[in-house]
Amino acid sequence: GPVPGFNAVIASSVPLGGLSSSASLEVATYTFLQQLCADDGDAVQKALTCQKSEHTFAGVPCGIMDQFISVMGREGHALLIDCRSLEVTPLPLADPGMAILITNSNVCHELTGSEYPERRRQCEEAAKVLGKDTLRDVSFEDLEAMKERLSDTCYKRARHVITEIARTTYAAEALQRGDYKEFGRLMVKSHNSLRDDYEVSCPELDELVAIAIEVPGVYGSRMTGGGFGGCTVTLLETSAAERAKQHIQSRYRGSPTFYLTKAS
Repeated sequence: GPVPGFNAVIASSVPLGGLSSSASLEVATYTFLQQLCADDGDAVQKALTCQKSEHTFAGVPCGIMDQFISVMGREGHALLIDCRSLEVTPLPLADPGMAILITNSNVCHELTGSEYPERRRQCEEAAKVLGKDTLRDVSFEDLEAMKERLSDTCYKRARHVITEIARTTYAAEALQRGDYKEFGRLMVKSHNSLRDDYEVSCPELDELVAIAIEVPGVYGSRMTGGGFGGCTVTLLETSAAERAKQHIQSRYRGSPTFYLTKAS
């Protein structure tokens, strides 16, 4: 039935900048509306509806990852998401000896509004030149064989996406076997690809990652979110958390904010 009128106040502890703050607001609002007007409780449809709201209201052609983790996240787990089949696989990340350190760079370069759609357009252009509907259907060997047909920019964007898909698969396997060292190595490689091929990082994020991985007990670090500012996420031993915060505080040229957390 129709949603009745209501008054609502929004309060949030989710920092802006790469931590799915827009998706969390969408999902929280949807959850609130479910209390007023119950639906069938389909979690996938809930996430897709929240994604649609970001496309149509905010005008951001975002993917599905943020909404899916906000709806279907499970305490003590990461979530492997297949964006084609919409299947999700929880992956264990509940080792009490491990923690996740979120570091907010507290900078925001005013590029994110236009750059995300542009990256998406470049990837779609690359897939079209390569004769595929999406870059998921392109192997790295295919990309290299047809490199000369792509502009340098589209080649780099495609190389990021294709190698990131592979890294995601390897990272999921590493988590399944509890290999945090390998998972952390893949985090750093992912950041480097976002910096060099996708070109959505910034000096502050690069600095935070480089400083974090100097600390003993840190397995890996990378930027998170749309880039050009915002946060980094660092996987580290719980015992190394205070040491990492102090090291970053002393070396980072900006004013960071820290959030020590667990997978949820």
